[in-house]
Amino acid sequence: MINRPFYIDQLSRAVKRSPITALLGPRQSGKTTLARMFGKEKRAIHFDLESQPDIRRLQNPELMLGSLQGLVILDEIQVLPELFNVLRVLVDRPQNQARFLILGSASPQIMKNVSESLAGRVEFVELSGFDLRETGIDTWKSLWLRGGFPRSYLAKSNTDSLAWREGFIRTFLERDIPQLGITIPSSAMRRFWTMLAQYHGQTWNAQELSRSMGLSDKTVRSYLDILAGTFMVRQLQPWYENIGKRQVKAPKIYLRDSGILHGLLNLPDFNNLTAYPRVGASWEGFVLEQVLSTIKTPEAYFWSTYTGAEIDLLFMHQGRRYAIEAKYNEAPKITKSMHIALNDLNLKHLWIVYPGEQSYPVDKKITVWPLRKVAELPAQFSKGGSASR
Repeated sequence: MINRPFYIDQLSRAVKRSPITALLGPRQSGKTTLARMFGKEKRAIHFDLESQPDIRRLQNPELMLGSLQGLVILDEIQVLPELFNVLRVLVDRPQNQARFLILGSASPQIMKNVSESLAGRVEFVELSGFDLRETGIDTWKSLWLRGGFPRSYLAKSNTDSLAWREGFIRTFLERDIPQLGITIPSSAMRRFWTMLAQYHGQTWNAQELSRSMGLSDKTVRSYLDILAGTFMVRQLQPWYENIGKRQVKAPKIYLRDSGILHGLLNLPDFNNLTAYPRVGASWEGFVLEQVLSTIKTPEAYFWSTYTGAEIDLLFMHQGRRYAIEAKYNEAPKITKSMHIALNDLNLKHLWIVYPGEQSYPVDKKITVWPLRKVAELPAQFSKGGSASR
């Protein structure tokens, strides 16, 4: 069992503020375990909406749920979307004495009833797989290879981990997507997902992918939206402004879990991973997810121009702009692209995240920063980005 205090704290604050808290994240990311840990001391009442006995208990949901007090947990709520209207009615009653924690494996865009029925009544907490703050800084190689899904990361061997991921992919395609009411042949989606793994870290090109699959641009776009809406893919949006240069305006595509990426690419161990020709792209996506899980920014972007200047991650904090570059290199160097970004985007500071041990400045506004210290990045914002030696 790995403790997840950061998410417990988020849930505590959200439940106090809002009558309904939605804990969203991919299947098997630990939502149920986290909810049970959170609800244990509160003596929460738990309903698993994939359990037939629990579904029978909710045959008259307004009567059943309306009689409860304290914390009520509804797991995999997308299975019974009619509950959203019931929850809206219940939390609007003056005599309501319950707080609801709903768990789902699809985003609000997929579960449209969340945003439409519960507007102004729900706070969202997004759960990812394990990150370095939870597994420990010395585990980064294993976490990068296996990904953050608990059963994949905690498997007894790399072989067992890879087998679990293959089973997860098959179940996701054959059961989870159809449960959302989406009818797509699993073989077609598997092929598309595998192709996305090859494009990991590149800008979205619908025409190229549609030609490769023999499908329309609209169809491959819908496939992408499904994988993004179920937390399998991140579409990192571009930042652009009027600087007199042609800038990329298509999103960059990343598979959010590095273990799923490596499973689709058939990279079973660390030696195979480091020998992979695009290992830098895998590192970039892994660093991106670790940074975003730490800084908790509501908005994140990349920046790229057609002349070659680019930044992997751009975000704002208290009105200032900061950037991250990910380099799988023991001695990363400053590039011309970084200097262009500093000037054109008026960056407060830029960190180059690498697999080494030490942090050190390489420029007034550029610091080489080890992945093992990524949890310390937020503390650097108040220092103006200056590295601790």
